[in-house]
Order: sequence, then C-alpha cells, then structure tokens
Amino acid sequence: MTFNIKNNVYWVGKIDWELERFHGYEYSTHRGSTYNSYLIKEEKTVLIDTVWGPYAKEFVDNLSKEVDLNKIDYIVANHAEPDHSGSLPELMRHIPDTPIYCSKNGLKSLKGQYHQDWNFNVVKTGDTLSLGNKDLVFVEMPMLHWPDSMLCYMTDDSLLFSNDAFGHHYASEFMYNDLVDQAELFAECIKYYANILTPFNPMVTKKIKEILALNLPLDMICPSHGMIWRDQPAQIVEKYLEWADDYQENQITVLYDTMWNGTRSVAECIAKGLRESDSEANVKLFHLEKRDKNDLITEIFKSKAIVVGSPTVNRGILSSVAALLEMIQGLKFKKKRAAAFGCYGWSGESPKIISETLEKAGFAMEDEVLKVNWNPDDESAQQCIEFGKNLFK
Repeated sequence: MTFNIKNNVYWVGKIDWELERFHGYEYSTHRGSTYNSYLIKEEKTVLIDTVWGPYAKEFVDNLSKEVDLNKIDYIVANHAEPDHSGSLPELMRHIPDTPIYCSKNGLKSLKGQYHQDWNFNVVKTGDTLSLGNKDLVFVEMPMLHWPDSMLCYMTDDSLLFSNDAFGHHYASEFMYNDLVDQAELFAECIKYYANILTPFNPMVTKKIKEILALNLPLDMICPSHGMIWRDQPAQIVEKYLEWADDYQENQITVLYDTMWNGTRSVAECIAKGLRESDSEANVKLFHLEKRDKNDLITEIFKSKAIVVGSPTVNRGILSSVAALLEMIQGLKFKKKRAAAFGCYGWSGESPKIISETLEKAGFAMEDEVLKVNWNPDDESAQQCIEFGKNLFK
C-alpha cells in the first residue's frame, strides 16, 4: 500500500493491524499501529525513515515497486529506534553507498545497533538538504523521546515530518486525522503522551515554542506512527502544549490490588467518601491486576490526585502495585496529590511503603495513611468513607 500525500510526496510505510505490545512488552497497543515512511520525488529523491525490522523485506519489495532503489539520492533517519530504522540493513544491502542523514546522536545509535559503517552524514538544527527547488530543514529534538530524535520540514509544501512527536499507535486504512473516530484518535494521542513523553514536559514546551517562533506555514504534520494531521494540524501541537503544562483534569483515581477483597472493600469505601465530599470530581476506581498498566498511567496523567492501596504481603506490597509505582517514578509527574492505604493482618507496612514511594516520585502526600486490620467491619468501613471525605481538602 502506498498513497500520495501532496504533490511529489508519498506514504510508503506499513500498517500493523495485529500489534498488541510495543517497546518490548512495556506499552499496549489496543488499536494496532502504523510505521510511517515517506518518499519524496523531487529533483532529488529522498526516503524519510523506514519501518520496523520484521517487515523489512516487505517494505523494501514494496518500495522498489514505487521507485528504482538506485535512484534514491538520500535517506533521512529522523530517529534510530528500531521501529523506524529496522529496515535499514535490508535496504542498505541493495544501495550500500546511499547517504544517510541523521543527528550526531543518531549516528551513535545507528552504529551501536547495526554495526555498519554506512555513508553517514551528521546534521544539526538549521541545516538543510536541497531537493532541487525545495529544501528539507532539520531540527534536533533531543529527548523527544530519545537523544537522537529530530524532525525535518519541507519548504514550499509546508510538510512537517515529525517522527515520534505528535504520533500515536492507531491502525486505520484511512490514514488521515479527519477520517477516523476522533474519540479513539485523541484517546491514543493522550495515552502516547502520558506514557512516553511526560518525563520530558519542559523540553516539549521549549522545543515547540522554538518551532512556533519561526512562523513556518504548516499544511500537514506527518508523524512516524498513526494518522497524518492534515485537518487543522496545529490542533495536536496545541494539545502537546496543554499536556506538557503538568496536565490534570478534575479527576481523582483510586488504584488498588487485593488478595482476599479486604483492600478492595477499603478502596470502594474511600471512593464513596471522595464522591460525597466532591460531587464535581470524576472519581474512578481501578483494580490494578485486572487493568492495562498503560491505560492506568493515562488515568493518572489526567488526575489531580490519586489514592493507592495494597495489602501487606511479606512486609511489603503486592507486585502489581510495586510495578505501577516503579512506572510512576520514571514518569516524573508534577503538581499531583496522593494518599495511601492498605489492609493487613499482623504487620501493616504497605501504606507507609506506598506513601514513601509516591513522595519520592514527586507527589504531594496526605499526612495520614489508612491502615485497616483484616477485612473492614461496619465501623471501619465508615472510617474508610470518612478518610475519603477528608482527602485533598
């Protein structure tokens, strides 16, 4: 499948309908994904990025039907992560001398992964590559989300090849933002941002403002995953600025795991108390072991406060809670509040462990933690409700 995007620019990527996990098994892709590669046929022929390695032969075979591989003048590697660069070894087997343009860190990454001394050409922000009557202008995007990341802008056609920025994991044969379900599209966009870009909020804001200050005309944003933004492409840029500004909604999320339903009962009582004290807040309750971890991170991203609970097991917490807390620490959420709770039989360390971990992760913690001995009876259930009522005042 290939299609024309605008004038002499074509999509030559791969739709991966069956993809369920990404970044190893760290990221869930409920709606599949795409690997977007772009071919420019001006006076010079340029390929921007490739696709993931498992589809390398298919990619090169399809590309050869669109263009004589020997007539590709340049390859641009905006990002060296294997879902973008994985087909390079197969492609370079056919055209080994073709120049590859990448950032300085991209050179390190590509050599480190593929151990080849291809014809690399390092570029930096402001450098240009002539296509004849048009240019590609390069902009480095370090840590959005790898050190090597960059994007390129095509003059005259006003196309921004943004790589991972403004992308999302969403498979569709329509391939344009205005042709797909908008609720699904933006659900995948915010999930992508929450799970991948949150730690880099300050850099996202700085880099976007730098690009906006150039006042470049923008006809389309062509990311490396998901739909091409052709209808009001600036809308996703505006969303990124909003999300990067320590985003939160009027939402409180209660997250727990349980062994014999004691902690579940406490969680439900806390949620009841939260709803009674703040009727305008969207209070959500999730059993960690039964929900997708990346979807939960998205809920935390949207929350102004979270409440996390676990029973005490071996003087610690359940592994599902520990895993989520580890993810939370890495994402460096800001300006969010939190509280901890748990059930116990004889030692009761879990709320303290949760509270200390969340505080270390940057959450503003409630002073009081809630410990419930065994399963809550009517009296302790009411105490749990009161605990919820008094949170985050």
